[in-house]
Amino acid sequence: MADLLTRTGALDGWAGRFAALPDSVTLLSEPFHAMVAVRLAAGPALPPDPAALRGLAPAPGPNAWTQGDRVDAVWLGPDEVLLTSPFLSPAELCERSGGTDVSAQRTTIRLRGAHARDVLETGCAIDLHPRSFGTGSAAVTMLGQANVVLLALGENDYRVLVRSSFAAYLAEWLIDAAQEYSTVEDT
Repeated sequence: MADLLTRTGALDGWAGRFAALPDSVTLLSEPFHAMVAVRLAAGPALPPDPAALRGLAPAPGPNAWTQGDRVDAVWLGPDEVLLTSPFLSPAELCERSGGTDVSAQRTTIRLRGAHARDVLETGCAIDLHPRSFGTGSAAVTMLGQANVVLLALGENDYRVLVRSSFAAYLAEWLIDAAQEYSTVEDT
């Protein structure tokens, strides 16, 4: 009989450290999401062809992400979309989209709370004010020394996709940046 493998993530075991953060900053490692990179057909002056998503998710515009029924689509560039789903397997998502499985490349971190944006702003060069980076915005950027895909889910609510090999570094960096707000709450 074959052994069943348990899926583990780069930040398994970090829940205790995340729970010790100030109440105004919540960090958690989200469960596994299938991730598939899809290259879209586009001419030099044409937007990407949303038909390439095959009804999985609405096609996002530049610097945006869209939420579908079971699949989200993140704009990574003029001809590249990242599809993510906690509901479909990587193989099923690849088959339905015609994309390439990149699920093992990234770990998903959720950051929210009254000081979530403040924490991000300590190490991110883009303008995160809601008028510039509001709900539905997406960016490929640097956070600390890690390249990330940053998604705005709502006011002070973000999803950070980071290379799995940088996940522990980024988690340490976020914990350190959040410590500043424990003294703010105590006063």
